[in-house]
Amino acid sequence: MKHTINLFLFILLLYLNLYSQTPIYYVDPISGNDNNSGTLDKPFLTLTKAVAVLTSNASGTLYLRTGTYNLSANLRPNKNGSVAGYFNLWAYPGEKPVLDFSTEPFGARGLYLSVNYWHVKGLEIKNSGDNGVYISGSYNIIENCTIHDNQDTGLQIDGGGHDNKIINCDSYYNADPGQGNADGFSPKLGVGTGNYFFGCRAWQNSDDGWDGYLRTTNDVTTTLEYCWSFKNGYLKDGSASQGNGNGFKMGGSDNKDLMHNVILKNCLSFDNRVKGFDQNNNRGSMTLYNCTAFRDGTYNFSIPSNLNAGKIASIKNSVSFMQTINILFSADQQNNTWLPQFTVASSDFISIDPSAAYGPRKADGSLPEIPFMHLVSGSKLIDAGVYVGIPFTGNAPDLGAFEYNTQIPTDVRNNNEIPISFVLFQNYPNPFNPETIISWQLEESSHVTLRIFDMLGRIIVTLVDEYQLQGIHSSTLSSQHFFMPSGVYFYKLTAGNYSATKKMVLIR
Repeated sequence: MKHTINLFLFILLLYLNLYSQTPIYYVDPISGNDNNSGTLDKPFLTLTKAVAVLTSNASGTLYLRTGTYNLSANLRPNKNGSVAGYFNLWAYPGEKPVLDFSTEPFGARGLYLSVNYWHVKGLEIKNSGDNGVYISGSYNIIENCTIHDNQDTGLQIDGGGHDNKIINCDSYYNADPGQGNADGFSPKLGVGTGNYFFGCRAWQNSDDGWDGYLRTTNDVTTTLEYCWSFKNGYLKDGSASQGNGNGFKMGGSDNKDLMHNVILKNCLSFDNRVKGFDQNNNRGSMTLYNCTAFRDGTYNFSIPSNLNAGKIASIKNSVSFMQTINILFSADQQNNTWLPQFTVASSDFISIDPSAAYGPRKADGSLPEIPFMHLVSGSKLIDAGVYVGIPFTGNAPDLGAFEYNTQIPTDVRNNNEIPISFVLFQNYPNPFNPETIISWQLEESSHVTLRIFDMLGRIIVTLVDEYQLQGIHSSTLSSQHFFMPSGVYFYKLTAGNYSATKKMVLIR
C-alpha cells in the first residue's frame, strides 16, 4: 500500500510539473513563417501573429530573435497576465530585436500597454509617431530596453497606470515637432501611484529627462533610484531645443496646486539646458537623498515654492557643483554641500568629465561604471552624510550619488555591497515626527505586506501589499496621512514564508 501511494504521488508531481509550465514561443523577422508552430526551429514571422498566439494562454513567454520588426500600427496586447503568471515579451538571450514604427502615422504610439502583468525585456523601440512606450496598465515591468527617436516622450505612464517598474532602460533623442512635449520618461498627467524607476538614463530629449506634470490625478507617488538625466533640452544634432530642458521635473500642474510626491535616491543630473532637479510648481512632497547635480544651466537644485499642508521638501546628503541652488527656507536640509559646514571642489572627484556616462551599459544591462563624480580618496565628502535608509560602507553615508569605492548596484534585485537575505531594518529616524523610513531587503522575489499596528494589535495602515522583486526596498510612513497619537507602534513585514516585527515610537 505504501509503495502504491508513493507511485501515485510521483505521478501526480510529474503531471503538475509538466502542465504547470507556461508555454514558450519564438518569432523571427528574417526566417519565420506565420504558418509555423512558433517553436525555436519553426518560429513565427510577425509579432501580430506571435502575440495573438501567446495571449491565447493564461501566461507565457515570447522570445524575439534578432532583426527589425517593421510595424505600421501600435503593438497593443489585449490580455492581462496575473501575479502568478506574467506575459513575457523578451529578447532572445544575447540578441537585440528592434521594433521600428517608422511607417505608422504621426500621433500613433508604439508599444501600448493598457494591460497588467506584462514583462518587456531587451528590446529597442524607435521611430514611433508618438510615445515609444505608453503604459496605462499596472504591475508591468519594462527592463533593459532602449527607446529613442520617437515623436513624443520615449516612455510615458498615464491613464491611471500604477505600480509599474522601469528597470535599466535608456530613453534619448525623442523630439516632438514643437519640441516642448517629448521627454525621456514621463510618469505624468493621469498617472497612478507607486511607479518605480531604477538604473535608467535619459539624455538629449527635446523637453525634459523626467517629467511628473499632473493634470487629471493628484497626490500620487513616484520613486527613482540610481537614475541619470543629462543634456536634456538639446536635439540629436546637439543644438538647443525649444523645450523646457530640465533633468528631473518633479511635478507641476495647470492650476499649480496638484501634488506629485517624488522620491529620488542616488540620482545624477548634469549639463541639462536649464535646471537639474526642478520643482516646477509641484505642491507635493519631494525627497532627494544622495543626489548629485553638476553644471546644469540655471540651477542644479530648484525647489523655491511653498508646498501644500502636510507636504515636505527633504534634501539630504546631496552634492551641487558648478552651479547654484534655489531652495525654499522651510525645506528639511541636512548635510548637503551648499550648507555652511561644507565646501566642494573638483579635487573631491576622480573625474568631472561626463563623457563616460554616455557609454554602453554592462552586459547585464546595468549602468556603466564611470569615474565621473565619484569621490576621490581623502575627500571630506566621504562619511559626511546622515543615515537616510540607504545602505552604505564606512562610518557614515557619503555625500552624492556614488558611495566611495563601491560599484553601482547591477539592478534592483542585487546590491554587491549588501549580502542578500530577508532583513527588516530598524526604521529611521526613531523616535519620529512626522515621517520615518522603513527599509527591508528580500532574498527572493515575493509578495510583500508591510503593516503598522498599535499596542492593542489593531492595524493602523497597510503601507505595502504587492509583489516585489528581490533586492532592497523602502517605504515612508507619515503620521500626517492618518491619525496616530504619540506612543509605541509596531511594523510587521511579511514576505513569502518570512515575517518580522519591529517597534517604533511616535512623538507629537
